[in-house]
This record gives sequence, C-alpha cells and structure tokens, in this order.
Amino acid sequence: MKRKFNIQGMTCSACSAHIEKNISKLQGVKNVQVNLLSNNMVVEYEENQLNDQAIVKAVGDAGYGASIPNIKQQSTAKPQDTIQGELKSMKVRLIISIIFLIPLFYISMGHMIGLPLPSILAGHKNALSFAFTQFLLSLPIIYVNFKYFKTGFKTLFKGQPNMDSLIAIGCTAAMSYGIYAIFKIGYGFGHGNMDLVHRYSMDLYFESAAMILALITLGKYLETRAKGKTSDAISKLLDLTPKTALVIRNEQEIEVATEDLVIGDIIIVKPGQSVPVDGILIEGSSSIDESALTGESIPVAKQINDKVTGASINKTGFFKMKATQVGDDTTLAQIIRLVEEAGSSKAPIAKLADKVSAIFVPTVIAIALLATTVWLLLGYSIEFAISIGIAVLVISCPCALGLATPTAIMVGTGKGAQNGILIKSAESLEILHSIDTVVLDKTGTITEGKPIVTDLFVYNNILQHELLTIAASLESSSEHPLASAIMDKAKEENISFRPVLNFISITGKGIKGEIDGITYLAGNQKLLEKHKIDFSPYEEITNTLTTDGKTPLFFADTQKLLGIIAVMDTVKPTSKQAIEEFVAMGIETVMLTGDNKQTAKAIQNVVGIQTVIAEVMPQEKEKHVRLIMEQGKKVAMIGDGINDSPALARADVGIAIGAGTDIAIESADVVLMKSDLLDAVSAIQLSKSTLRNIKQNLFWALIYNTLGIPIAAGVFYVLLGWKLNPMFAAAAMSLSSVCVVSNALRLKLFKPKFHHVIQSKSITNENKGDFKMTKSIIINGMSCGHCSARVEAVLNAIDGVSCTVNLETKTASVTLTKEVADDVLTRAITDAGYEVESIA
Repeated sequence: MKRKFNIQGMTCSACSAHIEKNISKLQGVKNVQVNLLSNNMVVEYEENQLNDQAIVKAVGDAGYGASIPNIKQQSTAKPQDTIQGELKSMKVRLIISIIFLIPLFYISMGHMIGLPLPSILAGHKNALSFAFTQFLLSLPIIYVNFKYFKTGFKTLFKGQPNMDSLIAIGCTAAMSYGIYAIFKIGYGFGHGNMDLVHRYSMDLYFESAAMILALITLGKYLETRAKGKTSDAISKLLDLTPKTALVIRNEQEIEVATEDLVIGDIIIVKPGQSVPVDGILIEGSSSIDESALTGESIPVAKQINDKVTGASINKTGFFKMKATQVGDDTTLAQIIRLVEEAGSSKAPIAKLADKVSAIFVPTVIAIALLATTVWLLLGYSIEFAISIGIAVLVISCPCALGLATPTAIMVGTGKGAQNGILIKSAESLEILHSIDTVVLDKTGTITEGKPIVTDLFVYNNILQHELLTIAASLESSSEHPLASAIMDKAKEENISFRPVLNFISITGKGIKGEIDGITYLAGNQKLLEKHKIDFSPYEEITNTLTTDGKTPLFFADTQKLLGIIAVMDTVKPTSKQAIEEFVAMGIETVMLTGDNKQTAKAIQNVVGIQTVIAEVMPQEKEKHVRLIMEQGKKVAMIGDGINDSPALARADVGIAIGAGTDIAIESADVVLMKSDLLDAVSAIQLSKSTLRNIKQNLFWALIYNTLGIPIAAGVFYVLLGWKLNPMFAAAAMSLSSVCVVSNALRLKLFKPKFHHVIQSKSITNENKGDFKMTKSIIINGMSCGHCSARVEAVLNAIDGVSCTVNLETKTASVTLTKEVADDVLTRAITDAGYEVESIA
C-alpha cells in the first residue's frame, strides 16, 4: 500500500529527516519519502501491520501535523497554493517584526551614539520605564514568531533539536535575562541602590531576542519565496490538457469534459487545438507540434494509424482520432507522476548549520546546567550561578549561526543572477559543487533548436541562385517543418519568391507545384522514387550528409534532379567549449537524445562529448538519469523540454535552458537565462565558491561563542577574576555576525574561470573586427556530382573556409572567415585529384 500525506510544520531539512526517521521505525513500513518542497510524505507500508491513523499519530508525536488528502485534492490541488499561503503569512510576520524592531533598537542603542530619547525614558531615574518599554516592544515580535518556540522546544524535548531549537533557546535566554534585569532594577529603586539600577539598565537584551527573530524570519521568507518558484511545475503540467474535447457519440458531435473521455471515444481535433488524450489518428492528416512533450522544435507529420499524444498541438489539418489512453494512463499524466515521484525521492540535504546545531545545542545546554550546578555547590549565590548559566546561553545565541548559510546563499544567488544564472534554491546551490556527471539533452541545449541550411548542391545545368528561388517559392506554400530554414536562406540571399500554382502536399513524401508553367517537386527520396527519377548518382553525397547528421531535401522537375539542400540543427557556439570545461573539471559528460544514432554520433564528433545515449523515448529520460545515479554518480541534468522535466526533477540538480519550455524551467533547480551551456560551468564554480564561503561563515559564527563559553562558564573566575558580562557575550555575538556578513560579501568578487577558448573568438576578430573574404576558384577535372562533393568536402575541412561547388561552371565559391593563403586552397584541391585553373 502506498499513501500520500500532507505534512504541516516543517521548516528545514532537519524536520523532514526527523519525520522520516520516526516513520521508518514503525512496523510494516517499507519506504518513506518526505518532500520538504511540497510539504507532503509518501509512505509504502503493509496494510495488515499498519494503517493511516497510526502514521498520522506518529507524525504528530514527532512534533508535526499530518493529514490524508482526498481524491479530488490529489488530482486538482496545486502545490503553489500552499506555498503562497505560507509566504503571505511569513511576509506579515516579517513586516510586524521590522515595525517593532526599529523603535526597539532606537531606544536600546540610540543613546549610546548620542541620539535623543524621550524624557520619560532618559536618565537613571527612568530606568524602569526604559527597560519596560523595550520589553513591551519585544512582545509583538515574540508573538508573531512564536512558531519557532513551539517547534523548537517540542523537537528539543523529543531529543531532535534543530535550528528552531537554537532560536528558541537563545531568545528565551535573552528575554529571561531581560525580565530578571527589570526585577533587579525595581529592587534597586525600592532599596535606594542606584548602582544596581545602573548596572542592570545596561544589561537588557530584549533587542537581541528581537533581532534574532527578525533576521531568521527574513531568511525564512526569502527561502519560502524560492521554494514557491520551484513548485509550479505540476500545476503548469495540469494546465496543459484542454478542459473539454469534441466527441462523436450517437452520431452527434458533443463537447465533454476531458476527464469524462473513455477509451474508444472518437475525438475531433481542429487546427490550433490541443490533443486532449493519447490516441490513434483514424481520419485526415496534419502536422503536430509535440514540443510540449518532446522538446523538439520541429512539428511531426501525422497520417492515418499514427499515434498522437495528449497535450500536443494540431498545427494545420483537421483530423479524427480514437482515444487509446485516458486519465492517469496518458503520457502527460505519466510525466506528471514522474515529476512528483522524482521530487519526493530526493534525499533531504542536511544543512551544515543543522549538523553543527545537533551537537552544539545539547552541548551548550549541558555546559550551562553544569556550570550553574557547580557554582551552587561551591557555595555561591543563586543569582551568581544563574547569571553564569544565562551568560553561557547568551554567548551561544544562534544569530550568526542562522546567518552563516543564508547570507552566503543570498550573495551567491545574486551573483549568479548577474551572470544570467537563476538559482532557485539553497539546496541546489549546495549540491552543485559535488556534481561529477552532467547529462545533457541535445535539441535546444547543445544545439540551437532551429534548423538552418548548411549545404547546397546543384545539378543538370541549374544555377545555385535559381535552385534557391525554386526551393523557397515551393516551400513558401508549404507547412513542412523544415520549410522555414530554406525561406530564411532565400531572404538572406535577397531572393524574391515566385507564384506557385496547383500546389499539392504529398503526405510523408513532400510537395509539388507549378512555377512559370513548369512542375517542380520538393521532398525526400520516396518522392523521387514515386516519380521514377534516377537517384543512384547522388547516393554517396546523400549518405555523407546523413552521416554528418544533416537532412537532405531533394528538388527536381518531373524528369531530373535539380539540386539537394541540406538542413541541420546547428551546434551552439559555446557548446564545445562548455563540454571541454566540464571535462577539465573532472566531470563526465553524457548526451541523452531521442535522435537516431547517426545524428547523435555527428554531434558527438563536433562537441567532443564523452558518452551518447540515442533513440531515447521521452518517458525514458528519467529512467536513464536514475540508472546513472544508481551507479553512485552525482548528476546534473540539463534540458529544455517538458519531456526533460521528470529527468530534471530526478537528478541531484536540474538545470533548464532559459529558452526552453516553462515546465522544464519550473521543474529545474537552476535556469540558464542566456541559454548558454558555459553558464552551467559557471554555476558549478559558483557553487564551489559558495560552499567554501558557508564553511568559513560557520567558523566565524562559532569561534567567538566557542572561545567565550569557558569564560562565560566562569572557568577563569577563581584564578583571574574573569566573569563574562552578558553585554560582552552580546558583543561577541554581534562581532561574529559582522564577520559572517562581511565574508559573504566577498562572493560579489566571484568570476568564472575558463581554461579553454572558442577559436571563433580570436584576438584578431575581437580587435580588428570580423574578417570576411570571398574568392572564386575555377577547377578542372570535375566530371560528376561525386567530384564536386569531394572538392567541396576538402575545402570545407580547412579552418575558416566555407564553400559551395557548381559542377556546371566548374567553379568553387569560397567564403573566408580568416586569412587562408591561395597555395593552401590549391594544395587541398590538387591532393584531391583535381587541377586549379585560377583563383580570383
């Protein structure tokens, strides 16, 4: 039996760990996973040994609340609703805390720097009103933040102290000493002892308690805001499915709610509408945009008997489909479930501060009790012994300890934002430093996600300009996914389109149309075979293009091939450098893609990625990430599509490309706003710097307290007369806070360090502007398409050279992006077996 529970009262990773530990002890529990992010818990247990009520009771005994969501809540509840409510409450608490903290600090500290006080509070004669006013101002802050005391003492008494326990103990110690001081001031006035009045009027620490609560509340508020931004993924996934669908029932078209669809329903989908559920196309044809599920930018042509997936978008045609999977069985529902499970299965990251506090708090309490008892046994007064115990507790006040992690995280995430790296949680920033494997999606991550024309070959006495005119004119009437690449190329060459008559789209093969009275064909190899156009002379060049990961498009009239235009999704300029940086950092790189092995291999050769896993179905990406993690690897997943969201959630850290889908961005822990893989390298380096800064902060947060505790406990009192005044304890605490904040600010100096550079960003280009030169080479000896392809290949292999070869004119048109000597071009052509007649 697997059951989901809502959990109330969790504030940090120690809370979720404490709940897991207690539930795991119950007899019959197989597995328990607590998700701090969504405030829920999934428990797998034996029904004959345990029930839901026992689990709820165990959570309550641990100091937290638990409830079972009903079925409707499970299917429609949006996680961010809970987060937004929590954030609103936290904001109110923070505002109230600041409103009362400002006058409290003015009254308690203002006179020390010469600021005027109201006459009713000034001077020793008004010491009692001076102290009591501070007490009253601190009470609202205590009241609105009483949650820390409730949870802190409850977990403390359960033997599992956390950060809330530190807050509760420190604030209670400061408040108790302040109240004690008020009584001593009253006693001094009653007995005419003005020295006593003066001494205790300077020993009020209400502002210390208030400051601790205000600072911790600020940190919690910022943390909750970040948590809210990461919890929208499931809600947005739920919103992808249309609310209604048009169904044929009893030979009538009726509109029904999507959740009421059943297997076998005949559904009508019009252009522009979303597909409501998974099914099979039974009538019509269309081009389907599946980017919401696959992350691939190119729509997919669908015809009868092809599968269509819920949440994909019908771009063009009208079609009918038969529902084969509905409700929780659809692909989208499975992705939603994977996102939830992957989020819940993440092991809570134990904060360094919580680890320290687990030892620090019990130790300090023990020292305080021991010191008080020893001084009483030595015959000293109760007042002296209690003041010793309070001094020990005050010196251990967790103000700086509470600041150690949040300040470094805030500065680190701010620095990341300046560099276009949105880090959405403290956990992800901490985990990034230990990543040893990076898994990357291909389309839109390593590549641009937008196909462009890479090669153009002309045959049978047609000029390159004329071929491009014919191709662009035909494609302007087409809705083929690759048509935009050819039209973009034509616009770049300033080519105007010609009118096309009798345009026909041939599903799965290509298109046909008349230009100036001549019928032209454009499409794949099947189209040529259908019209009996001899393809054999061009097989070698086609195979070469396919091996290079390019898609060849064929253009012909009704008798002969006129040309081939190759289209490819190009690699981003910084992808190769980013992968080289990962490798230099000792991080293994893996590419995960749904493309065929040939295309994946071509990309691997370009960017130098170490491992490639190709032909992966969308729902399998999460499984591959999980398998890598099961090998003991710390994995960062980088992707941009909805199909990547389960893998992003499953990985130790999910990194989304900023130009990707909203769902991938919301599922990820880190978003690269500039869609640049080099920013992923920067994010890991920033994480290493931040974690190092956190450890330094923890040192500064504890060093003054640790050194001060022996003095506070009176260890040197008998020998040297040293007794720590609580004022000095507060000063030590303040000094440690200053050190922590100052050290965290050093992260603003962070700059990523790259070991490799991209050749296209050479000094020549940066300082002298972009170098560009065109040349025309007349070549003798070429007799067929193989020859022109061979010459084109050897010239394009030269760094800084881009060329196209016209077999009919025996000319190579060369574009140089850097200086290349004529003899280098000549030698390359000669070595290929041909003769250069002239270079101009």
